[in-house]
Amino acid sequence: MGQTLSEPVTSKDSQKVENHLYSVGSSSMQGWRINMEDAHTHILSLPEDKSVAFLAVYDGHGGAKVAQHSCKHLHTRIANQPDFKQGNIEGAIRKGFLDFDKEMATDDEMREDLAGTTAISVIIKDNKLYCGNVGDSRAIASVNGNVETLSTDHKPNNDDERKRITAAGGWVEFNRVNGNLALSRALGDFIFKRNTDKKAEEQVVTAAPDVVTKTITEDWEFILLACDGIWDVLSNEEVLKFVRTRVAQQMTPEMICEELMTRCLAPNCQMGGLGCDNMTVLNVRRMYLMEIYHQRNEVLA
Repeated sequence: MGQTLSEPVTSKDSQKVENHLYSVGSSSMQGWRINMEDAHTHILSLPEDKSVAFLAVYDGHGGAKVAQHSCKHLHTRIANQPDFKQGNIEGAIRKGFLDFDKEMATDDEMREDLAGTTAISVIIKDNKLYCGNVGDSRAIASVNGNVETLSTDHKPNNDDERKRITAAGGWVEFNRVNGNLALSRALGDFIFKRNTDKKAEEQVVTAAPDVVTKTITEDWEFILLACDGIWDVLSNEEVLKFVRTRVAQQMTPEMICEELMTRCLAPNCQMGGLGCDNMTVLNVRRMYLMEIYHQRNEVLA
């Protein structure tokens, strides 16, 4: 679970960014942890392609260095892939993650660092959503009031993950990689990527992402990305209901993120660690839906 403070740090770093298509709120909170190791990115217009939005949450472990470095550079590595320029966004995400991880592994400053990070990322282009994921942060969408799952957690006790881990010379103990790491895919964590007989995708811990592609329709209400500090406490359905209720109340996206973190914060850290983690949430809403909610409330008034 990691070391904890005697009292949680409940101050929140919140932001809102908007353009003609989306309103994005974000918030992060250190909570009970001694250090803040999360990072996040929300760019509504990538320099490499102005029509592309990029959103991501990085949940660091063993230190904040890899999460912070990923926050600054992963989107650029993806956007500069030849596949990206050719319109193969899924391929660009897959290769971008692996190339970025390889670059860190050969960097004198990064390669000896024991830190790693999850990465849950969303690229939106031309009403297509591409979700690339390593680790156990998670993304969902609300589609006509129902959960649309955008990612699957990478846990060591999942059958496919366990097979890769053991084939690469690792083991799973107490649902952890080598009894240590609670997730089975990550950026960084280079101590688990040293089997010279295996490809990058086949290492004990791999940076190879799963990529989910969806078409965004008029039924899509919002997208939410968050680290496992949220999902350990609430289910997908509970988060959707919590957020959707507040969207209907015209609460701003960043305020919803703040309230969700407060809801998930443990009153103490003596009950197994749930609610004691760093927390980061991104809430993405479509502008035309916000206008509809506003018009509805004006009519009711």
